[in-house]
Amino acid sequence: MPPIVRRGTPDDAARITEFAARVFRDAFEADNRPEDVVAHLAATFTPERQSAELRDPSWTTLLMEEAAEPAGYAQLRQGPAPACVTGPNPVELVRFYVDRRWHGRGNAQSLMASVLVAASEMGETLWLSVWERNARAMAFYRKSGFVDVGSKIFRLGGDAQSDRVVARSLRD
Repeated sequence: MPPIVRRGTPDDAARITEFAARVFRDAFEADNRPEDVVAHLAATFTPERQSAELRDPSWTTLLMEEAAEPAGYAQLRQGPAPACVTGPNPVELVRFYVDRRWHGRGNAQSLMASVLVAASEMGETLWLSVWERNARAMAFYRKSGFVDVGSKIFRLGGDAQSDRVVARSLRD
């Protein structure tokens, strides 16, 4: 049975908090200082913050479920973009994660297809920032039609990291 992608609701806040913290740790804990990861998780993945994001009309959260279990999620946000994003009416792909145990099954492509539909309802240009050391993610975004347009700093706890900014048109 293929994964189901649905819009998140405020009732999903606790579920997203747990899942998001776990997949973030899986993706980045080994390559970063523990105190920076802990600080980021404490600031970003709380039920209160997730609930606020789910209630905010400028945010859209997509949950991907496989066999009724979370397999991935994505969060989009309308708002200002860095100067290097020059396309009209930008929408940020703030978070995009697929649980490691679901890799290699086409789930990331399914989730990205849903992201593109949702983002096109919000704007005309989709952008995101990706850690410059995350080669797997950068390859996936290139394959999904994103092009490198610049860089920005991402703070992980006390560590200032360099992210690549990638963007694509939603008109295609």
